[in-house]
Amino acid sequence: MSRAGALLTIAAALLLGAPAWAADPLVVRIGYLIRAEEPRIPQTFLEPVSEDEGVQGARLAIADNNTTGRFLNQRFDLVEVTVPEDGRVEDAVRDLAGQGVRLLVADLKEDALLAAAAAPEAADMLIFNTRAPDDDLRNERCRANLLHVTPSRRMQADALAQYLASRKWMNWLLVVGRAPQDAAYADAIRAAAKRYRAKIVEEKRWTFEDANRRVDTGHVTVQSEILTFTQGTEHDVLVVADEADGFGEYLLYQTWLPRPVAGTHGLVPTAWSRVHEQWGATQIHSRFERQAGRWMRPRDYTAWMAVRAVGEAATRTKSADPAALAAFVRGPDFTLPAFKGQGLTFRDWDGQLRQPVLLAGPRVLVSVSPQPGYLHQFSELDTLGDDRPESRCRNR
Repeated sequence: MSRAGALLTIAAALLLGAPAWAADPLVVRIGYLIRAEEPRIPQTFLEPVSEDEGVQGARLAIADNNTTGRFLNQRFDLVEVTVPEDGRVEDAVRDLAGQGVRLLVADLKEDALLAAAAAPEAADMLIFNTRAPDDDLRNERCRANLLHVTPSRRMQADALAQYLASRKWMNWLLVVGRAPQDAAYADAIRAAAKRYRAKIVEEKRWTFEDANRRVDTGHVTVQSEILTFTQGTEHDVLVVADEADGFGEYLLYQTWLPRPVAGTHGLVPTAWSRVHEQWGATQIHSRFERQAGRWMRPRDYTAWMAVRAVGEAATRTKSADPAALAAFVRGPDFTLPAFKGQGLTFRDWDGQLRQPVLLAGPRVLVSVSPQPGYLHQFSELDTLGDDRPESRCRNR
């Protein structure tokens, strides 16, 4: 080859992001596991029905990883597996292990997640929990091969409690739905109230049939029921525990006393929200919307963080070995940039990702916790959720 031809070859290779002399790229295979389910029907047509929550975030992160990977001769592949509603996640884990997957993003609810983590083939996997907020997964039911990317319910409740305490809204009316996950959210709220010395002055159970605003009398039914239901003890704020999303949206502007609504509706503690614009968040919003044709949701964001954690480890270690990547992610030198103003790390005692929690209204970001003044000897982020002395995890 002539000198000019060689120079052109090298220039073209540099433009493509890889050296001309590079061998085949190092391949990092990341599994994405989800169980099929009926899509959630939102209470309003303003929020479209989505059947691809979670996976779209993982796909965006794979693209981000490969953008950097081209310069390091690395390639990232996402192996997507959907288990039927009546299928066994253990079988899917075995199939993924057979394809060489040792790093797994699990978009699963608690029982399915534990079944996946307990599969024999998962013993040498690192599994990222991107969906289940259950506090017992970080405590009595913790597993050595599990890292939790999504905030726990306790983290969310603490984030909300810090803000309410900072406003001196210390007397709460707690309204709890009928679903098991509503009861679990209420447990976290009670624990947060105790930690931050707030008082739940009254607790009520929502026992009405969920109203339908789309029928002619729906709004009338809502108005009459909620007005009388919320009468009672004087309070500063109504805290709602309605993860099942059956009634919480109806409480806003319908209560007997003119009080703010917070919790699962109203002012919501969350990992991610479309109203978040700080620290470059508009950039990821724009890229996600171009890809998915909709707003990024919390499950998309946590899946994105999990896949990006693998990409960050591969960049820092310049390795594609799953064991080396898993060790780095768990280690003291790992930090994850995630559009929240600081690098995020995993707690060694329960596998939870430390992270700020957004407090989002329907159309604006109200605040971000931890709130100013809540100090900690190691990290202010550890004021959210179970701290090391409180942890009941014994399996790590």
